[in-house]
Amino acid sequence: MSKKISTEDVKHVAHLARLAITDEEAEKYSEQLSSIINFSEQLSEVDTSNVKPMTHVLDMKNVFREDEPKDWITKEEALKNAPDQADGQFRVPSILE
Repeated sequence: MSKKISTEDVKHVAHLARLAITDEEAEKYSEQLSSIINFSEQLSEVDTSNVKPMTHVLDMKNVFREDEPKDWITKEEALKNAPDQADGQFRVPSILE
């Protein structure tokens, strides 16, 4: 089933998108869009009953490390080199008035 995108359709969409196109461009785009639609219709005819659905065209896998608890530095160790601290927290200049 071959579908043809008319030049009127192309001009209408161009108008909605506020694009100025010539009659020659409208004819060119009409042919190109019709070709794309016809190709996508060919793809829908392919038997995919034995094809496993996928979420991505590439074989994606998690490359992150496992999330395992570790011993980290204490609050006191983190604050010992702080230029300014108060009540166990870093003090920074105020950015809001």
